[in-house]
Amino acid sequence: MLKHLSLCLALAGTPAALAQTPEAYDLVILDGRVIDPETGLDAVRNVGLRGDEIARITTDPLEGEQVIHASGLVVAPGFIDLHAHGQTLLAGRVQALDGVTTALELEAGVYPVAEYYADAAEEGRAIHYGASVDWMRARNVELLGYEPLSFREEIEHNHSNNGPDWRHMPASADQTTDILTRVREGLDEGALGVGVLLGYVPGSGRQEYYALHEVAASYDVPTFTHARYLSNVEPDSSMEGFQEMIAVSAATGADLHISHLNSISLRDIDLIRPMIEDAQAHGVNITVEAYPYGAGSTSIGAALFEGADWQARFGGIEKSDFTLAGEPLSNAEFDRLQAEEPGTTIVVHFLDVENDPADRDILSQSILFPGGAIASDGGTWRLNGEELPGDSWPLPAEADSHPRSAGTFSRFLRQYVRESDAISLSDALAKTSLIPAQILEDAVPQMRRKGRLQEGMDADIVIFDPATVSDQATYETPARTSTGYAYVIVGGTPLVRDGELDTSVLPGRPIRRVTP
Repeated sequence: MLKHLSLCLALAGTPAALAQTPEAYDLVILDGRVIDPETGLDAVRNVGLRGDEIARITTDPLEGEQVIHASGLVVAPGFIDLHAHGQTLLAGRVQALDGVTTALELEAGVYPVAEYYADAAEEGRAIHYGASVDWMRARNVELLGYEPLSFREEIEHNHSNNGPDWRHMPASADQTTDILTRVREGLDEGALGVGVLLGYVPGSGRQEYYALHEVAASYDVPTFTHARYLSNVEPDSSMEGFQEMIAVSAATGADLHISHLNSISLRDIDLIRPMIEDAQAHGVNITVEAYPYGAGSTSIGAALFEGADWQARFGGIEKSDFTLAGEPLSNAEFDRLQAEEPGTTIVVHFLDVENDPADRDILSQSILFPGGAIASDGGTWRLNGEELPGDSWPLPAEADSHPRSAGTFSRFLRQYVRESDAISLSDALAKTSLIPAQILEDAVPQMRRKGRLQEGMDADIVIFDPATVSDQATYETPARTSTGYAYVIVGGTPLVRDGELDTSVLPGRPIRRVTP
């Protein structure tokens, strides 16, 4: 017997025996429906994670220190949000419960860039984060000579002083040079591209806008643009805004990403969509995103809501179509807020997608744009008008934001996959993960490892029930987090377990084009 045992132990040490011994992983996901939009995989598989990497995808049995049994659940790449203004710990935690593992501030961007990354790293983040350089803020620092302000402070500052209106101030040639120097500094500090809030600075010069894209092209980074105009009435219409973006991208060769196609096209998507598709067919480097809501959100003092005919430009919108904390504004309250509290964040309902099938069709043209991404345009969370601290948790039931800050990705899956069958689950997951990664990956090498569920890729994974995944946030009660997510794994670390957020871990890491 002893002789036989010695032989077994000796054989156990041979290469053949070691090959038959199950290899332990840090975490394994067993028997889930694994969907990878890039390769087309859609089958029951076991997934093994080692550290922050997907190490194995197989039908073979796997063993791990942690085991997740995912039978009946979808295992997919974590969602990537290209348009997340809520760059706080709190905002990221709320988005994690919507399946988001990477949230990037690209449309507006940040300034200064290095300070943003340093502050986020010091506080810690639940999900991955990153940003473009904010052209508008860099511009204001240069033209007006004050330190960087928040967007809300920018609006309030403009309304409260008797100086020049930065929203309608073209830069001189020398000023343009200095502005672009600041933009280059932000790119050198690792910004993911250039954020261009052109719609909030409609009076800026065309020469400056063109030169900005020359800079972006020289760095081989995208611009993320809010079109100059928001109107379905010519002149200065949304159509003209899209023509300007397409022309500048075609002429400079800069990759141009159109932010929230749904809201800046308003009701002219039937004209604008084929124009974009034709430009793409002719080799113009344009990508798009949209969010599945018929309402946007911004400051009531924005230039979008000024001028004698601004309501007509929005298709005859009424001031009661603007809501604050879920309640419609009266004409008098609208006027008061615009005059006295112009930084107030309101929700503007430009489409009635809940009650009007024609408006739902308008929205769907943007949501289902071929090759387009889903992005939230979500923001920060406020309570009684004041921004909540980043380390607040749980999210107060009375907290206010646009519901897209909590429910964008689940709403898309619920409405467009489960309820209307307008898009397959695999194609929908491409819009939430693979396509956002592809939009950035030429400029940002880190993104080549995201948005995929493949061996060797980053272990950013969402595990959900396709039959129950759903948004819960409404305009009246936006602070209701999404449901249906069993696990959300960020960099190999479970952040959401059995549907509950784990506040003891902060696995988010910076997404940065270069590290200075």
